[in-house]
Amino acid sequence: MTGSTPVRPVRTRTSFVLRCARTVRERGFVRGVAAMSCAFLLGGALAATPAVAATPQAPGAASAQAGDLIEVTLDQLRPTQPSLGYDQIFYKLGRYSSTKDEDRGKFNKRFDDWCETNGQGEAASVDADATLADPSSFTCSIPVGQETEDSLAAMKTVVVGPGGALYLTDGHHSLTSFWEAADGGPKTPIRLRVTANLSGLSTEGFWQRMKDDNLVWLKDENGQAITVDQLPARLGLSRFHDDRYRSLVYFTRGIGYDQAAGSAEFLEFLWGSWLRDRVDLSQYDLTSLTSYLGAVRDASRAMTDVPGDTVVAGGRTAEELGRLAEWNAGKTETKGEFGDLSLPLSNAKPGKLAFALDYRSRVPKSPSCTRIITGKHADALRVTSGTTCLDNARLSGAVHVTSGASLVVRGSDITGAVLTSGAGTVEICGSTLTGALSITGTRDRVTLSGPGCTANTFNGPVFVTGTGTRKA
Repeated sequence: MTGSTPVRPVRTRTSFVLRCARTVRERGFVRGVAAMSCAFLLGGALAATPAVAATPQAPGAASAQAGDLIEVTLDQLRPTQPSLGYDQIFYKLGRYSSTKDEDRGKFNKRFDDWCETNGQGEAASVDADATLADPSSFTCSIPVGQETEDSLAAMKTVVVGPGGALYLTDGHHSLTSFWEAADGGPKTPIRLRVTANLSGLSTEGFWQRMKDDNLVWLKDENGQAITVDQLPARLGLSRFHDDRYRSLVYFTRGIGYDQAAGSAEFLEFLWGSWLRDRVDLSQYDLTSLTSYLGAVRDASRAMTDVPGDTVVAGGRTAEELGRLAEWNAGKTETKGEFGDLSLPLSNAKPGKLAFALDYRSRVPKSPSCTRIITGKHADALRVTSGTTCLDNARLSGAVHVTSGASLVVRGSDITGAVLTSGAGTVEICGSTLTGALSITGTRDRVTLSGPGCTANTFNGPVFVTGTGTRKA
């Protein structure tokens, strides 16, 4: 895409112009829309293909049984949780895009992470132009077919649902990091371990079984209950909400708790639910390494101070959730996991927090939503003031944003044209647009890609010009 010219030619006809002008009047859009722009928008919408494509199916998934290893691409997976700890993802992406590992004579961590997730240990060799999307460009320490009990245990897991759909039950953060990595993406291949085949159940019976077996997390980033219909349709950072307490728990690993074989499903969310009532993150500056470390220190000390037989969440005790008997495993603040976490970005081997904060500093802050739209909607949408946010929404009408108003679209599907003229901010991430997209004269910024913004799928002509444009 370019910033000032359509991606592909637009075919217009006089009848389209007349029809579009009539639609503009009937739906209350701005009467002054130029005939050529109207033809552009209508032509794109009429030529469009359906907005929501079926999730691709992995070959043989429907017949896979518990214990089987299946190869998939990331776009074939369906989430079982609505939120991620963004800062955990940002740590991964910050490190993946850094040369710090290579500067120390190591392979970049993304290749070790991929090998571990694939059941193959760590990276053994990496070509100069190696990418996650092409596993033939690097090798792992354990060849395929020679996996060990430990390497298999490190793999992420799926359950086969009705119709052979694959529901990810572990690995949302790791696989989302692969999706968002510059050399990854939705077609990145990976092997997963099947834990159950429930394809013979009805949809209702499937979700009841998933709930009974604690294989789905149905609480949002604020701890409020949601329904299965509110789960994201697929992976990609922009399709999830940010749970700051989930990030906080990740950074306390090895300091306040640790994972062990047979750990509870959604262990970090259980700890996060408990910490939400004990550590007020609004009292910390989470853009400051020093202040963020203070939050980690306070949270992890709360974890180690609680008696091991205390029920934390989900009927699990602190002991069952991996509580450490001593804070930071008995080491001083400058040693152990807390000491490693504290290292700044200038260090040869920075801590996880330093990578996370550096990457997050590059993510533009979205304007606050004055209206939030979720779920399915069949009517056209007109945005005249404030900031309208489409959050995992399914719209089958056109969208028009007038001067000064803002639009934020995340993890949504829109069938119909999207027109903005003189908007404040336009942000579209992790979404599918079927129909033409025209963005002109934006006052603040246009974000269609970049850090924190999952790539979009545009199934129609795209025309973007204005200030602050970040090109897709």
